Amino acid sequence: MISDNQSVILFDGVCNFCNYWVNFIIKHDKQAIFKFASLQSEAGKIMSLKYKIDPSKVDSVILIENNQAYIYSDAAIKIAYQLNSFKWIYFLGKMTPRIIRDFIYKFVAKNRYNWFGKKSTCMIPSPELKNRFLN
Repeated sequence: MISDNQSVILFDGVCNFCNYWVNFIIKHDKQAIFKFASLQSEAGKIMSLKYKIDPSKVDSVILIENNQAYIYSDAAIKIAYQLNSFKWIYFLGKMTPRIIRDFIYKFVAKNRYNWFGKKSTCMIPSPELKNRFLN
C-alpha cells in the first residue's frame, strides 16, 4: 500500500472538476510528492476505512499525510502548501476561519457535478503517470 511518510490524495474519480485538479497538481508537483487514488478504487476504499472516513459524507478530496487524514478546506490548503508556487493559498487559507473556508469548499463540492459534469468511469492514468496512482 503506502508508507507512513507518503502523501496520498484521495479524489472522486468520476468528477471532472476533481480530475482537473489532480492533473493540475501532477503538473505542479515537480518532486512527485503526491500519490493518488480515486475514492472508488480498492486503495481508496481501504484508506477510507483505515482513517474512518465515510465517502458518502466526504466525497471530493482527502489528503493522507503523516498517518493523518485531512478533509475539506484543510486538505486543499495543505496540498497547496506542498506545491511551492502556491504557498500563498495556504497562508490565505489559514487567515480565513475554517467555518468560512469549509462552507465555500462544501458548496463547491456539492455543486461540482452540476457545474462541471462527471464521467461514467474513473480516470485511467497514462503509462507515464501510472506509478503515481495506487490501485
